[in-house]
Amino acid sequence: MAKKANVAELKEITHLNIIESFSEFKEIKSIDKATLMNVIEDVFKAMLRKRFETDENFDIIVNPDKGDVEIWRNRVIVEDDKIENPNTQIAYSEAIRIEPDFEVGEDVSEPVNFMDFSRRAILAVRQNLSSRISQLEKETLFKKYKDKEGDIISGEVYQIWKKEILIMDDEGNELILPRTEQIPSDFFKKGDTIRAVVLSVEMNGTNPVITLSRTSPSFLERLFEMEVPEIFDGLITIKKIVREPGERAKVAVESYDDRIDPVGACVGVKGSRIHGIVRELKNENIDVINFTTNPTLFITRALNPAKITSIKIDEATKHADVYLKPDQVSLAIGKGGHNIRLAARLTGYEIDVYRDAENYTEDVPLDEFGDEIEGWILDALKSIGCDTAKSVLELTVEDLAKRTDLEEETIKEVQSILRKEFEG
Repeated sequence: MAKKANVAELKEITHLNIIESFSEFKEIKSIDKATLMNVIEDVFKAMLRKRFETDENFDIIVNPDKGDVEIWRNRVIVEDDKIENPNTQIAYSEAIRIEPDFEVGEDVSEPVNFMDFSRRAILAVRQNLSSRISQLEKETLFKKYKDKEGDIISGEVYQIWKKEILIMDDEGNELILPRTEQIPSDFFKKGDTIRAVVLSVEMNGTNPVITLSRTSPSFLERLFEMEVPEIFDGLITIKKIVREPGERAKVAVESYDDRIDPVGACVGVKGSRIHGIVRELKNENIDVINFTTNPTLFITRALNPAKITSIKIDEATKHADVYLKPDQVSLAIGKGGHNIRLAARLTGYEIDVYRDAENYTEDVPLDEFGDEIEGWILDALKSIGCDTAKSVLELTVEDLAKRTDLEEETIKEVQSILRKEFEG
């Protein structure tokens, strides 16, 4: 075992205080200590190889907590006239000046004095080390967020530009939220806390670019996982999500436990669970529906809140013709066409809607017959709850006469007028 020189007797303690040049080492929390020590060791080995042509007989001791590096050179003691390699061998006369009781054949370790290296060599070490650490930080950041793709993170708005927002996470890393990934009604100011999902992590040259999104379906999916324990626990599965950010979303869910109502669990008592999600999404309307492999039933549910009369499906072309009562067509299409577009994306079918004129004619309010029927008669009918033409035609003459005290002849004339509205 090598005997170390008495450090106390050396004129200089051979360690390099790298705090001055690399004070950031102690602040680096993203890189584990073992990796950091390996990088520092590699950099100094490169310096030794350049100076001594080898690093095999050197021990490098790194203390990243203090920012200290010590390098010890190990040499074998040989007789003064038998030195062949001064890098690996030391003359006996030199060795006993370090420690008087050294003998030929023993190993001696002595510290390397960095003052013996040129200023250029020390500067090269510092630059190389700084570059390696910087690149390692970038690689570590890339891996950290690559593993987080699809997860929700929180950050603070640091800078707002026209096309994107710069966000800082709790470790000071820069994240980007493009305008295209923001909900149209989003409004943030500097210092605001923002929640978004990690959309993508790419390398731009040597720099990681971390892009966030609030419009991605996965953002809504993660919010459901946070609000609905049954989803987080795997008792309920989200089969598919489609969104028109800030307007409407449709979420198909399925339960693997017959005792659990997936829709009810997602909505919560009086909407308690879904309200928080809606607020986060700037009042985006969210339809939660039961998933089914039955295309007719799935399309019917997807077009909620419209009530469908019938559906004709072409499986080969993935096309569905949906028939509805006239007053349900606008509900099926939805404001700005959001409902039908989302239903088509959710089910995978191209959907066309038609008015079902054969089975349904639109009702007409009684007040529209004021030119043909006297007002006091209309009032008598409305007093018993008959305020539309069809509600009057659905009752018999005898029933109407009994309930309104109107003459039967009068009622027959009224029904005749009303019936003509639906003929032809």
